[in-house]
Amino acid sequence: MSKTGSLVLILVGIFFLLHNLGFLRFAQIGQLLQTWWPLALIVVGAIGLARKG
Repeated sequence: MSKTGSLVLILVGIFFLLHNLGFLRFAQIGQLLQTWWPLALIVVGAIGLARKG
């Protein structure tokens, strides 16, 4: 995974996590979005950066 891809995953994960914690508001996406699943995106992105960095 490229550094750019890793950063995108981290940013998307942070965005959804902030939404799920009530800091950001946007239209309902559905039951798929639970409170902590974006953390998985953040972790995958961070691991990708650690391996490449």
